[in-house]
Amino acid sequence: MSFARKLTLFDATMIVISGIIGSGIFINPYIVAQTVKTPFLILAVWVAGGALALAGAFVFAELSTVMPRVGGQYAFFREAFHPLVAFLHGWSLLLIIQSGATAGVAVAFASYLRPLLGVSEAAVTPMAVAILLGLAIFHALGIKPGAVLIDVVTFGKTLAIVLLTIGAFLLTKGSGITFDPPLPPDLRGGALLSAFLAGLVPVMFSYGGWQNVNFVAEEVLDPLRNLPRAILIGVVCVIAVYVTANVAYVHVLTAPVLAASRTPAADMASIFLGEFGAKAIGLLIVISTFGFINLAMLSAPRVYYAMGADGVFFRSLGRLSPRFHTPVAAILLQGVLASLFALSNRYDELVRYAVFADWIFFALAGLALIVFRRKMPEAPRPHPVPLYPLTPILFALVGFGIVANTFVTDWKNARMGAIIIMLGVPVYYGWRARSRGGKTGDV
Repeated sequence: MSFARKLTLFDATMIVISGIIGSGIFINPYIVAQTVKTPFLILAVWVAGGALALAGAFVFAELSTVMPRVGGQYAFFREAFHPLVAFLHGWSLLLIIQSGATAGVAVAFASYLRPLLGVSEAAVTPMAVAILLGLAIFHALGIKPGAVLIDVVTFGKTLAIVLLTIGAFLLTKGSGITFDPPLPPDLRGGALLSAFLAGLVPVMFSYGGWQNVNFVAEEVLDPLRNLPRAILIGVVCVIAVYVTANVAYVHVLTAPVLAASRTPAADMASIFLGEFGAKAIGLLIVISTFGFINLAMLSAPRVYYAMGADGVFFRSLGRLSPRFHTPVAAILLQGVLASLFALSNRYDELVRYAVFADWIFFALAGLALIVFRRKMPEAPRPHPVPLYPLTPILFALVGFGIVANTFVTDWKNARMGAIIIMLGVPVYYGWRARSRGGKTGDV
């Protein structure tokens, strides 16, 4: 039994864009503004995040041709380092990264859908759980229906964000953007660097997601051609959308107002479209977050499938449906775990939790590329990383810097995330021992 190759270049590109554009661009700008304060630093953080995302795109584009295997990073780490590193990535994806990010976005989805439906605040958590479980069941029925839904939703929400940004410049005079002073007086030296890295956390949550297409590598047509192109095209499109959107936020709202607004996109739209604009943004966020959740239920379970197929996790997760050619058990597990996370109803904490763990493994992916250059020098590389080895080294260093800074700025969540990751070590060796003893059977 094997996966069905049905995803085109357009499908793969939409997966990249959908994996990146969720709730972040509508919500996280206020977190960035609170952290770095001035228009210059706000835009600098988003540009720096875009540059880092582009470096990551080049890293993953090359890795996608060297190792076009189901599970993406899981396969990279298994072959470049050790199966334990691969397991810890899958373990973190299940218990922190994907479940946390998806739950956080589901809470945002339900929070914006609630006023449109006219229901009470108490409905937020049940709606978040319902969308998570409903989409898990939907994606268990095949890859192509989910891909078509991703194509439609992603194209629509991206176009809507572009139109919103254009409208912000054409329909408002705005306050203008001033870079005087470029730096806030209370941020200098180490404090400035720490604030900048802290600002990168919500920014990189907003930019993160280009790796999702690697998870479905064995379902993409002509992967050596389409995987790297999809990653690079998708990331460049998102950078353009995100940077111009933040220029519009600062132009219309000003930096202090942006920092005080938990709904910057809605506040900006209401200025030039009135009450209709605020409602339209609410609907756009609902559609955008729906698209992210939809993709999450399609992509990450392929990692759990690879873990099950390798015998380092439940064997049932490593089986494909003979009818739908999908890892049904892995998809349903993702839906259930994300639903449990959503019960906390804490968007900010779920975002920080996910970014901390995610960037550990993003940084390791940069190192994996260097390992593959040495171990597999003859492997196909139609889109090699530019400025090698500088690009993957800088990508890895910045990634580890974000992680290290999280221990300074968010000790509680960083500590808990690190504990959960390290708990995977005894679980891995215990599972391997049981597998050798034949005790896991067909669980």
